[in-house]
Amino acid sequence: MENIYRIELKQHSGSPCIPIVAPGEKVEKGQLLAVPQNLGANIHSSVKGKAKTVTDDYIEIYPEENQPATFVPIKETTNILKAIEEAGIVGMGGAGFPTHIKLAVDLKGGTVIANGVECGPLLSHNVKQMEEDPEAIYRGLLYAMQITNASRGYIAIKAKNKRAIEAMESVIKDKRIEIKTMPDLYPMGEERALVRELLGKLLRPDQLPLEAGAVVCNVETLAAIHEAVDYRKPLISKNITVAGRLKSGRAPQVFFQVPIDAPLSMVLEKAGGIEGKFGEIIMGGPFMGKSVSLNSYVVKTTGGIIVTDPLPREKRNMGLLVCACGANEERLKELA
Repeated sequence: MENIYRIELKQHSGSPCIPIVAPGEKVEKGQLLAVPQNLGANIHSSVKGKAKTVTDDYIEIYPEENQPATFVPIKETTNILKAIEEAGIVGMGGAGFPTHIKLAVDLKGGTVIANGVECGPLLSHNVKQMEEDPEAIYRGLLYAMQITNASRGYIAIKAKNKRAIEAMESVIKDKRIEIKTMPDLYPMGEERALVRELLGKLLRPDQLPLEAGAVVCNVETLAAIHEAVDYRKPLISKNITVAGRLKSGRAPQVFFQVPIDAPLSMVLEKAGGIEGKFGEIIMGGPFMGKSVSLNSYVVKTTGGIIVTDPLPREKRNMGLLVCACGANEERLKELA
């Protein structure tokens, strides 16, 4: 396929963004390409190149062969919340809610929970990031607590992930922050489950953690906050777990700083390529992901790319199960 990056204009909760570039225009890595019209988040280019196609749904870019290590920084500001907004940060655990809106609250001494549970089977990039770059997550948590006027910070990690726990413990200097170990259950990483376990408050499915005086942020989101505030870096890359039917083996592989808008085919080739025939490609985790194609592209909420075995020729009846964590009903109907 052609070497093209596609920037989807809806990579977040809310409405699609409005493009501010024209076909044929040269673009720089980190350049602002689209802005929200209502609820949404800024979208930047993850590569240097030339805009090929611009529609209401996406922007296609021909990347240059040699990509710079540097990027166009976001507007300089001393306002942490404004830096998050300029960077276009959204919930990177899969929800995609604009982070500058989520954090625009006064918790009046409440709690910010760093969600490092990563309960989806196979997914392991959150745990790997905690092991290898705990400082970025810790600094992002401090900024989130400062913005929301929180008096406590909890870092939720499964008890079995001992290396991640040790790494996070090694960087914590603020006595208001502590690690909370969680059981190896699904969906332990769902925000209402975290609030129940950590704060002892039971929320209805239609209630947000704010009702319990809390805000929950994925650890990758917190690291992105650190990069936006300290380095003025826009959200142009994603950490991804790749697993399944691969020539390199079935063990999950973690890739850091994958360019948002990159074709999935490129990421899969980097992981060793697909082994023989396969059933489908899932973007996300096994329970919450959706079926996509090799012609799909990485977005801000892409956490996993899973290549399945060929689909069974099943003749028995199948049912639907939709749980409180928001299992994708459309996806389950597709399977059935």
